[in-house]
Amino acid sequence: MPRSCSRSRSCSRSRSRALSRLTVALVLVCFVGPLSTDMYLPAFPRMAAELRTDASGVQLTLTSFLAGMTAGHLVFGPLSDRFGRRGPLLAGAAVCAVATALCAVSPGPGWLVPLRFVAGFSGAAGVVIARAVVTDVAEGAAAARLFGILMTLSGTAPVLAPLAGGAVIGAAGWRGVFWVLAGVALLVVAAVAVAVPESLPPSRRRTGSGAELLRTVREVAGDGAYAGYTLAYALAFGTLFGYIAGSPFLLQNVLGLSVGVSSVTFAGGAVCTALAGAVSARLVGRITPERLLRTGVRTVLAGTVSLLAAAVADVLTVAGCLVSVAVVCAGLGLVLTNATSLALARLPAAAGTGSALLGTAQSALGAVVAPLAGLGGADTAVPLFLVMTACGAGAVTAAGWAGARAS
Repeated sequence: MPRSCSRSRSCSRSRSRALSRLTVALVLVCFVGPLSTDMYLPAFPRMAAELRTDASGVQLTLTSFLAGMTAGHLVFGPLSDRFGRRGPLLAGAAVCAVATALCAVSPGPGWLVPLRFVAGFSGAAGVVIARAVVTDVAEGAAAARLFGILMTLSGTAPVLAPLAGGAVIGAAGWRGVFWVLAGVALLVVAAVAVAVPESLPPSRRRTGSGAELLRTVREVAGDGAYAGYTLAYALAFGTLFGYIAGSPFLLQNVLGLSVGVSSVTFAGGAVCTALAGAVSARLVGRITPERLLRTGVRTVLAGTVSLLAAAVADVLTVAGCLVSVAVVCAGLGLVLTNATSLALARLPAAAGTGSALLGTAQSALGAVVAPLAGLGGADTAVPLFLVMTACGAGAVTAAGWAGARAS
């Protein structure tokens, strides 16, 4: 065998191993957010009793974490465009580990709420920078495939987090959950140090003052195709967030399912989304991300329309509802991966800022949708499905508009 051929194969294997290590590290990075929000939910009643507060006092710890995540998106995205990916990612993970460990020894809500904000703020570095790293190392179909893999693997976190949290709470109490989360954050630090090289060379970094950063944000938001893909992503996520917010009342009050069956049903939706992401990753080499995105938003809309029609006609059944929800979740698996890939592909020189605005739009729309989904009370699903359908229709429109602007 010629030496050049041997070297070529060796280099190819080396690149493949490096990409595999990078993918595993980024999946671990993406685990932090879902684990930090979902893992301690079963402990809320016990926390309220031990900390001598009410339900709203405990729920405020979740709100502060999500508020920190939103603010962190806006800071770490532009920072990573200016100073590179690796440094801010390591710093964010390290601060998140310390803040989470302090949550474990917090004496009361007065300490726990601000510490959760710090944990969310620093933990946002992983979410926003992981997307930017993918854009740095891959493009086109390869980037869409890698986003699909990340979504498939990290999509297991919302399914596993409450189950793992229940086990930890039973063995070590609610404080044990925060020790576990701190350990995960430390593991992220190690994984980034070992497997995530600097993906943004100095020649591609943004320089300048704060005013220059603001100009970068305006440039990013002013790209019509990017804005369309981002809006399609956020609106599709709005259907998911509406379902998350309304599912306890839908599944238990409207459909009459038990708490245990409702939990399994909810997990099934997350599995459908993850599986669709896996299918997208396999198909993206043969079908363009644009076509997969269009298929995804139309699937989401079809599922929400069927739910709304059944609720309005008062013929909603358990089987029909679960099938339609599975259709919606499957469509989301196609939308979230491909919309992300297409949006960030528009901004190779400002992927961090683009990722930040993507995450901010997602969080902001989720905050708007959640209260709207429950306007009709706990015993009707019509407002929930109306909100989901409106988001689905908006996602179809935004995806079509983005495609027209990109061509």
